[in-house]
Order: sequence, then C-alpha cells, then structure tokens
Amino acid sequence: MNPWPEIARLQDAGTDLVVVTVAAARGSVPGEAGAKMIVTRDGLLHGTVGGGRIEARAIEEATAMLARGGESTRLVCWNLQRDIGMTCGGEMTLLFERLAAAPPWHIAIFGAGHVVQALVPILVPLACRIDVIDPRIDWLERLPRARNLSTHPLPDFEAGAGLVGPRSFVLSITKGHASDVPVLREVLTRHPEIPFLGVIGSASKKAALFRDLREAGLGEDLLEKITCPLGLPVGGNDPHEIAISIAAQLLERK
Repeated sequence: MNPWPEIARLQDAGTDLVVVTVAAARGSVPGEAGAKMIVTRDGLLHGTVGGGRIEARAIEEATAMLARGGESTRLVCWNLQRDIGMTCGGEMTLLFERLAAAPPWHIAIFGAGHVVQALVPILVPLACRIDVIDPRIDWLERLPRARNLSTHPLPDFEAGAGLVGPRSFVLSITKGHASDVPVLREVLTRHPEIPFLGVIGSASKKAALFRDLREAGLGEDLLEKITCPLGLPVGGNDPHEIAISIAAQLLERK
C-alpha cells in the first residue's frame, strides 16, 4: 500500500489523520512489518495492520491520539496474548504518526461587485476558505451561500484587513482607485510577506496606485508584491471572462 497520495488528499481537504505502521513483528502475528493503515477521527479509512483485535486496538489508540492532540508520534510494542487478549503469542511494534491537515487556502476578496459575483461561484467548489468584504450589504447578499464563504459588511473596505493572514491570497476588487489604495496600504503594512496581492485595473491604474502608495510611505519592495492588472491575459471585459482569468491566475500562483 502506498498511502501518501491519500494522505495528501486528506490533508488538502482539511482532515487530521494518523498513519499506523507495523514497525516490527515477531512470532505468530496477523500483520507483516511495513503494513500501514490510515485512521481519521471517524475510524479506519484505508489499509490494514492485520485486522481483528490488534487492529481494533490500534484504531482506538489512533483516534485517542487525534482527540488529545499534541503528541505527534508514538511507538508501542504489544504482546498479543498479554496486552491484546489474542491467542497467538507474538509481538507487534506499531508506529503511530499524527499528521495535521494542511492550513486551508485562504482567499480574501475586497469588493462584491459584478466581477466578484462571477468569481465567487467559481471559487467556492475549491478547497479554500473565502472572505468577502464590502460596505454594501445588498451586494454581499447576492453572493451564493456556501460553507466555506463568509461575508463581512464592514463600514469601509480597509477595515477588513484584520481578516487577512500572512498566507492569505488577497484580491482588491473594490469600487475604484480611491478604495483600493487604503486596502493595499493596510494589507502590505500588516503582512509584507503576503504571497499574492492582486488589484483589478489597467496599466494606467497601476501607475496611479503605485504613485499614491509611494506617497503613503510604502517602499519599492512592497510595491513589487502587487499584481496589477489582475488575472491572466485571456478573454475580454465581460465580468465572467474576467472572473475565469482571475481564478486561473490564483490556481497558477497557489
């Protein structure tokens, strides 16, 4: 069994898990050295370490490990007769490795206008967490309901900068230049290491943005973090085509 593709899939989906490996086996035992199984909070998901009582006990230990947290590895040696209550008298050494879920891909979107209305339905099926910030409650209410989508009717766009983390992908698609500048200033000041900060607009808008941000005291190293125009150079000016180009760029840069 090669568990790593399944492990990667589970971690990307936000699932904590324990990999149980038969590190050593001696005497009459039901599992061979090297056998593996994957256990989540719901129990056995994939693989086996031999079945029966030894596997049930290993699943119990793995789920308890997930519930406790903290402990990342554990090595146990069980005598199957004395410790497990089986008739065979061999010994099995099991390695328990707890693997945490990968941090969710966070996308913070400033603005809920036409392009965002087309973009959010493309993003919500993906393995990501989305925050949309806009003072206009009516535009936020037009967005689809989704488990991984949160909307924030804040008094101004830049007030949403507190929702951004150092690993967030940030899109500034506000009402225009005047509301983009404070968003960019706040985000870059708080998180100069931000992995992606995109602004919708033209090359001339980019020049104006950079001028105003320089006047606000931001250095060239921070300005280099900004992607403008936002989106890959495909399609036209239709909001749905722009949304597809933005989604494609996010996946390209993820």
